[in-house]
Amino acid sequence: MISAALLLGACSALPDKPVRAALYDFGPGPLNTPATTRQAPLSPLSLSDIGTPGGALDNQAVLYRLAYADAQQLRPYSQARWSMPPAQLVRQRLRESLSRNRPVFNAGEGPALNRGANQGVLPRTLHLELEEFSHIFDAPGRSAGLIRLRATLVENLPSGEKLLAQRSFIAQRPAPSADAPGGVRALTAATDAAIEEISTWLQQIP
Repeated sequence: MISAALLLGACSALPDKPVRAALYDFGPGPLNTPATTRQAPLSPLSLSDIGTPGGALDNQAVLYRLAYADAQQLRPYSQARWSMPPAQLVRQRLRESLSRNRPVFNAGEGPALNRGANQGVLPRTLHLELEEFSHIFDAPGRSAGLIRLRATLVENLPSGEKLLAQRSFIAQRPAPSADAPGGVRALTAATDAAIEEISTWLQQIP
């Protein structure tokens, strides 16, 4: 009887099974191939890896800010993670979008491959920096997903890169709930909005 009581006490003292953090991405994207048009494809583009100044976005944490209390502090949701660092998710989404209208290469792919797709001329390169990517709370019950990107478009010349254009893009979308799932949905929508702006901007540059 005593042994059974001791065993029961030992079992109750065991730590609870750790809760695995929920894993998020931007979703599967379009499930159907968009209808093709007779419009000529846009010129090829080389897409570099997205930089993350400061390193706060180099991990898979889903981050939020309490702007009404301390806007300078980034806080991670304890039970939520991105499937990969945000910069990689944003780049993947951007490439998927741009590829619908033009050939898109990785910046690291060989010059011969790039020239072959652009009649012997290296395509322009788009450099991006992800400066902000967080679920920001203006009040305890009011929040939004906020993304800020700095885009730089360069021409690739034998002498090096020539700056063509540079611009910052900021997109914000309301969160449907004041928690990690709501923040993820808002950040996904904000990212899609920023990508649409970037695509339009690229088409406007001669």
